[in-house]
Amino acid sequence: MDQKTELIRLLKGCGALKFGKFVLTSGKESNYYVDIKLAVTKPEILSKIAEMMAVHVENEKLIAGMELGAVPLATAVSLKTNKPFLIIRKGERTHGTMKQIEGEFKPGDEVVLVEDVCTTAGSVLKSIDILRNSGCVVNKAIVVVDREEGGGEAVAAKNVKLLSLLKARELKEG
Repeated sequence: MDQKTELIRLLKGCGALKFGKFVLTSGKESNYYVDIKLAVTKPEILSKIAEMMAVHVENEKLIAGMELGAVPLATAVSLKTNKPFLIIRKGERTHGTMKQIEGEFKPGDEVVLVEDVCTTAGSVLKSIDILRNSGCVVNKAIVVVDREEGGGEAVAAKNVKLLSLLKARELKEG
């Protein structure tokens, strides 16, 4: 069984593909939902996702993911590649170190961004902006599932290549 087929089997098997009426982070309504947060709480599935993402990590020095959904992904890919990772906060922190990015980096460091699901790419775009505004170089983002609803084009407009482990149609049809 190839890796995509195995990932589809794992996601469906744990109930990560749900049908009904859902409002997505983007505000769009959908008749299906891909619950990657549920999936990544299962070690076998998280490991498979990390293994599949890790092959796309090349010369990048760091892996980055936005809280909450991408943090387990960034952690797992970091463990597979032995490269450090960054945690991006959704908002600016008003206490403690007041950092929006946790982890060590220097301006000019090349970072690969990981994310769970991409619809309109709102979280991916916000993460790219935060990283770039902090001096990081971002040329690639990897998502578990691309819902193929304009996110890829929005990311490309920022000169970032969007890679996906699965397209939504593959998950729904597989």
